[in-house]
Amino acid sequence: MRRDQKNSNISEYLENVIEIKRVSKKTQGGSNISFSALVVVGNKKGSVGVGYGKGRDVTTAISKAIAKAKKELVTIPIKEGTILHEVRDSYGSAKVLLKPAPKGAGIIAGGSVRTVLELSGIKDISAKMLGSNNKICNIKSTLNALQKVKSRVN
Repeated sequence: MRRDQKNSNISEYLENVIEIKRVSKKTQGGSNISFSALVVVGNKKGSVGVGYGKGRDVTTAISKAIAKAKKELVTIPIKEGTILHEVRDSYGSAKVLLKPAPKGAGIIAGGSVRTVLELSGIKDISAKMLGSNNKICNIKSTLNALQKVKSRVN
């Protein structure tokens, strides 16, 4: 029974590893090697999160990042596969511009922003990254912009 519950949680969210870095720290006894991982998690139904984990090996870093991403999920209002209005936001020196696109246009975005938009469930959108090429900053600015999207009240 418990195994079935665990497997159902795994299949609910899709995970995508954006970046894995090997980090080396010099100490008196030599160098300590560890790994850091950046992971985006989403259910393709309007919920997406990002996590950054560190560990002695790659699998530990990835599992910590996935756990953090699932704790920080953001819900996005999506209408007919796109966002409701144009949004701009920044995080550090990274800026992002998100525009709704007509049906059938697809995701017009590059790099890590594209992954966040795909896992959130958005099908038609145009995005532009400005400023920094840092993956962490670009993902955070994209999430900030998606949180600014307001749903229309009738």
